[in-house]
Amino acid sequence: MAGAAQADAPARVVSMNLCTDQLAMMLADEGQLISVSHIALDPLASPMVAEAEKYPVNHAQAEQIFALRPDLVLAGVYSDPYTVGLLRRLGVEVVQFPLERDFDAIRSNILTMGAVLGREDQAQAMVSRFDSDLALLQADSGPVPSALLHYANNYTSGDKSLAHEILIAAGLSNVTVDAGMTFAGSVPLEQLVLLMPDLVVSGQVYPGASRAEEVLHHPALRSLRARQDGAALTDAEWICGTPLVLRAVARLVDIRRRMQ
Repeated sequence: MAGAAQADAPARVVSMNLCTDQLAMMLADEGQLISVSHIALDPLASPMVAEAEKYPVNHAQAEQIFALRPDLVLAGVYSDPYTVGLLRRLGVEVVQFPLERDFDAIRSNILTMGAVLGREDQAQAMVSRFDSDLALLQADSGPVPSALLHYANNYTSGDKSLAHEILIAAGLSNVTVDAGMTFAGSVPLEQLVLLMPDLVVSGQVYPGASRAEEVLHHPALRSLRARQDGAALTDAEWICGTPLVLRAVARLVDIRRRMQ
């Protein structure tokens, strides 16, 4: 049957990581994926809540996952090592996926997911669509506005991050890299303001009180945003390296065009 998984593909797959949740939901055959992580239902972190609602969720606990009788578990490199180790000692195959820090890593993880699920053709088609959609977003040229990535506690990202790659793909420059700050970490607000970016890309404010998030509303940042065509916010589509990052790229492209 066209589109079906290979005969020797795993029949019962559990994902215990937000990012593998998304790739698995995109690529798994009907009935192949039997559980995703509970974080997949958090709209602040997951761009696929509607799809995740179709699956039972797990809390990345070895006992819970083992009871599902999986023949493959999908995890991230930073998933709980106790859970991963215990599942392997119990004879369950666990495949861990690395973090995606650039678009090549996204392509690689898509192809790896396709391989472990027995869905190589579907994965290759997804990479091809990703490349063609990206090319369309990058088709126009013009001025390259500077952008500042600004999160809670004055955290910013340098050029070794997926967020940086999203900026570059949208035709923006990362002002911290332009200023010679290639690292990621917290930077004094005064230093960030002196960079005078054309666009401030801020993190979302989460429910509950957090003093670290107060800087997102600082008057100095409001002054910078007053000069731009609306503030841009990072959201669930920025967290994981999947084709959905192109939605973030598209929004930034739209903002850049309106700024011009």
